Amino acid sequence: GGACARSGGKMASTAAGKQRIPKVAKVKNKAPAEVQITAEQLLREAKERELELLPPPPQQKITDVEELNDYKLRKRKTFEDNIRKNRTVISNWIKYAQWEESLKEIQRARSIYERALDVDYRNVTLWLKYAEMEMKNRQVNHARNIWDRAIITLPRVNQFWYKYTYMEEMLGNVAGSRQVFERWMEWQPEEQAWHSYINFELRYKEVDRARSIYERYILFTLLVLVHPDVKNWIKYARFEEKHSYFAHARKVYERAVEFFGEEHMDEHLYVAFAKFEENQKEFERVRVIYKYALDRIPKQDAQNLFKNYTIFEKKFGDRRGIEDIIVSKRRFQYEEEVKANPHNYDAWFDYLRLVESDMDAETVREVYERAIANVPPIQEKRHWKRYIYLWINYALYEELEAKASKRTRQVYQACLELLPHKKFTFAKMWLLYAQFEIRQKNLPLARRALGTSIGKCPKNKLFKGYIELELQLREFDRCRKLYEKFLEFAPENCTSWIKFAELETILGDIDRARAIYELAIGQPRLDMPEVLWKSYIDFEIEQEEYEKTRNLYRRLLQRTQHVKVWISFAQFELSAGREERLSRCRQIYEEANKAMRSCEEKEERVMLLESWRSFEDEFGTDATKERIDKLMPEKIKKRRKLQAEDGSDAGWEEYYDYIFPEDTANQPNLKLLAMAKLWKKQQQESEAAAMDPDKDIDESQT
Repeated sequence: GGACARSGGKMASTAAGKQRIPKVAKVKNKAPAEVQITAEQLLREAKERELELLPPPPQQKITDVEELNDYKLRKRKTFEDNIRKNRTVISNWIKYAQWEESLKEIQRARSIYERALDVDYRNVTLWLKYAEMEMKNRQVNHARNIWDRAIITLPRVNQFWYKYTYMEEMLGNVAGSRQVFERWMEWQPEEQAWHSYINFELRYKEVDRARSIYERYILFTLLVLVHPDVKNWIKYARFEEKHSYFAHARKVYERAVEFFGEEHMDEHLYVAFAKFEENQKEFERVRVIYKYALDRIPKQDAQNLFKNYTIFEKKFGDRRGIEDIIVSKRRFQYEEEVKANPHNYDAWFDYLRLVESDMDAETVREVYERAIANVPPIQEKRHWKRYIYLWINYALYEELEAKASKRTRQVYQACLELLPHKKFTFAKMWLLYAQFEIRQKNLPLARRALGTSIGKCPKNKLFKGYIELELQLREFDRCRKLYEKFLEFAPENCTSWIKFAELETILGDIDRARAIYELAIGQPRLDMPEVLWKSYIDFEIEQEEYEKTRNLYRRLLQRTQHVKVWISFAQFELSAGREERLSRCRQIYEEANKAMRSCEEKEERVMLLESWRSFEDEFGTDATKERIDKLMPEKIKKRRKLQAEDGSDAGWEEYYDYIFPEDTANQPNLKLLAMAKLWKKQQQESEAAAMDPDKDIDESQT
């Protein structure tokens, strides 16, 4: 036997040695196939084949007890094997227990549920299926036992409590259901549990019990919750209202308002309170509730409250009430605007105009104080120009509307202290303050304010205002001193010199006035010298000092050769009222024409000649008229080349030029111009003759 085994082993090894290893097939064509199969396609096909219906298993007909027992044994073995494989899969336990229940094997099903609870007693579904099985099979005490165990084991699962109380109520065991609710309430559940208990009592008309539950719940929210919800109070009050306990309902609302106070005000509570009072026809109470809430709740949180207040006023209010609500709405809009941008002074002006028209003085002052607190962040005058009017309006309101002179003075002084006078000031504010003090018959304070303003921040407007004040008071010595200070501050201001001289003229001190004019025209820099010279000349004419006036004109012509000065000089000589006035006036025109020959502005020279011609037309002789006509220039049209800013050509421009006969340099031009005119006339005559040959024949026959 051993030999055979050895020989058999040799033969097997020889056969294995002779067996050839298969060669790897060589792929000759390595090009990709025409139809490609993607991974997505493979997965889709696999999914489609899963949906193919398998043929149903054959139906098995059980004919006797042995076959039934055999079937039960096989199924139980299958279930037990599944449980043994994975004990934590509760669905296997539930399927097993439901299968036993379908066979009416209740005891076995209980055993399976108990075994499952040993595995996972925190599984809610397991407890529910277990209890449902007992209830389905009318095993009430067993079901009670399971529910008791469930709520002891998992007291925070509300579903157990709901099912337990519902079962007791369906069995008609009201006392038992109430007892379960009481046990539940000891765990301080969420809001819905309390309301379920209340609804349970209301189903059996136990209003007093329901009220006591509400009280317990409200007490619970006060003690346990940090921020109790308003809706619980509202539900309690509506419960009392529904059962016609109106005094109790009002008391609940009042307790809620007192509890939440002003720190945690909620618009929903006040809307509900107001609607309750509206149902009780207590319209004044409703109005008070709405106004109280609107004054204290932030505007952005009171949209619904404001909407309901508007509806109430439209239904039950008078015209005044409707206007109040519209004003409140506009106030809310302005509050939103100024909150979004506190430096939007236009919004503040609109807001103040609104509150001034309808609110009491304290409210208006409060809004003004809020407005002026928004000082511009940059100390530049352009940023302060709108802001300063807040102070002005505030002061005017206190003076004219509130009749509070002391507060008005405080407003002006606070504003003047706020302004950065070293950088800029507002003369308007100083002058308004001084005028206010004068209205209060407090002249020393007004003078002190204006003196301070000139000392801190001298401005032309301040000097003018102060001088005007002293003029009205007929304090001429003070006016002289102020003009002296003013001219030291701004010696180039021609208007100040003129006003000072006019003041002296009115006072009859002609020499002082003339000295002031002499000082003025002697200043090296003036802002409007032509106005000053004209005023000085008019002053001398009024005094009928014609020689001094002529000297002034001569002095002025030494400084400027402007055509208007010459024309004014000539018209002065014409109006001097003496016999030689015409010759003097003509002489001035002659001098002006000679002086203007070198002027580049030909339009000014033309203006002079036209003025001279109008003079000659009125007062001259034929010879003088003929002479001035010969001096009038010829007006011709010319073209000149234009250049752009970058130096490129910009085309041609037409303009008018004047050629004066007096200028010797222009004589050839005038001769050429006359020849051109003659040639043009001949051309026009020849063209007319060519157009009408019959006329030429008739003329020749004639």
